[in-house]
Amino acid sequence: MNLYEQHPYWLMKNGIVTSYPSLDNNLQIDVAIMGAGISAALTAFNLRNSGLSVAVFDKGHTAMGSTAASTAFLQYEIDTPLSQLKNLVGEKDAVKSYELCRQAIYDIGDLCESFKPKFDFHLRPSLQYASFKTHTKALQDEFKLRKKHHFKVEWLETSDLRKKFNFDAPGAILSADGGEVDAYLFTHALFKDFQRAGHRVYNNTGIKNIEYSKQGIKLYTNNDHIVKAKKLIIACGYESLQYIPKKIAEINSTYALVSEPLINEFFWHKNSLIWETATPYMYFRVVSENRILVGGRDDPFHHPHIYPSVINRKTELLKQAFLKKMPHIPLVPDFSWAGAFASTKDGLPYIGSISERPNTFFALGFGGNGITFSVIAAQIIQDMVLGKKNANADIFSFNR
Repeated sequence: MNLYEQHPYWLMKNGIVTSYPSLDNNLQIDVAIMGAGISAALTAFNLRNSGLSVAVFDKGHTAMGSTAASTAFLQYEIDTPLSQLKNLVGEKDAVKSYELCRQAIYDIGDLCESFKPKFDFHLRPSLQYASFKTHTKALQDEFKLRKKHHFKVEWLETSDLRKKFNFDAPGAILSADGGEVDAYLFTHALFKDFQRAGHRVYNNTGIKNIEYSKQGIKLYTNNDHIVKAKKLIIACGYESLQYIPKKIAEINSTYALVSEPLINEFFWHKNSLIWETATPYMYFRVVSENRILVGGRDDPFHHPHIYPSVINRKTELLKQAFLKKMPHIPLVPDFSWAGAFASTKDGLPYIGSISERPNTFFALGFGGNGITFSVIAAQIIQDMVLGKKNANADIFSFNR
C-alpha cells in the first residue's frame, strides 16, 4: 500500500536522516517489531532498557511511510467528540481516553527535552470552531462536558474569535493543551537512542511470512533469512490490517499542503492549532520556517495511487477554504501531498492482542491524532510484553 503520494513537507525538508542496513543473517531475539514509523519507534524506545533483546524490521526506510506524511497535530481531542464518545464507550472510559491523549502530549514534550541536543517541540493551544451556526449548541455541550471533567477550556464568542484570530465563526472551544512536533525527525531521534542502547534497526527487510505458536514467532524475510522471537509487535500502520482476521477500520484519503514562508505579522493567537466541526473538517497550523500547513478534504476511500491531478485539485480546494476563513493571509502552496487515513467505529485506536495471533501485540494508532495514540500504545504494549497489567488496556482492546 502506498501511504502517501507526491511531496510531504517533512521528508522534503529533512531528507534521509539515517539509513539502516538490511538483515544479512538469521537472528534470534526476545522481541521483534514490524514497522519503523513513529508507533514502532515509541514502542521500541520504551523497551530499550527492559533487559530484552529487541530488533525493528521495515520493508522500506525508517519513518518514510505514514510518519513522513503526518501533519503532526498533537491534540487530546479525538475525531469523536467527548459528548459522543461517552455514548459509545461510557463516560468513564471516554474521559480517560481524552486524559491519556492529553498526557501523551506532555510525555512527548518530556522526551524531546531529554534528547541531546533538545528536540524541537512546542506546546500550542487548540481551537475548534463551529463551522455553522447549527453546530453551536453541540459544541457548547462539548465545552460543558470537558469543563465538568476539568479540561482547561475556554468558550469564545464570535467577537472573541474576531479579536484573537481575526476570523468569524459562531463560537469555538479554546483548549490550553496541545502541541506540535516534527514526527519524521522525532521518529529518527527515538531510534537513535534505541540503537545506542544496543538494539538494531533493519531497513529493506520485509516480512513475507509469519509463523505463530505458543512457543514463539518465526519471521521469514524477503531476503531469505529467519528471525526467531519470543514476542512480536506489529506496528506497521494501516498495513497491519492484513494480519487481523476481522475488519476494524476504514481506510480513507486525506490531503495537505504547506505554504511558502510568510512573515509573522500574518499569524494568529499563540499560533494555535485550528480545526472545525464540519465533516470532513479543515485544519491548519503554523509549521517551521513561518509556513502554514492546511489539511482536510478527505475522501472515504484510498486508492493505491492517487493521481497528481487529484492532489492538485484538492490543494486548490484547501487553499480556497483557508483563504475564505483567513483572506488577509497571502497563502501560496509550496508542498502538497495525499496520505492514507484510518477511522474506527468509535475513533479510538486498537492496542493489544487477539486470540488468533499468539505472542503478538498490535500498536494501531488509527484516528485523527495517531501520534498521541502511539504514545499510549507504546506504554500499554511495554507492560504487556513485560507481563504487567495495564489499567488502561481494556479501553483500546479488540474486544471492546
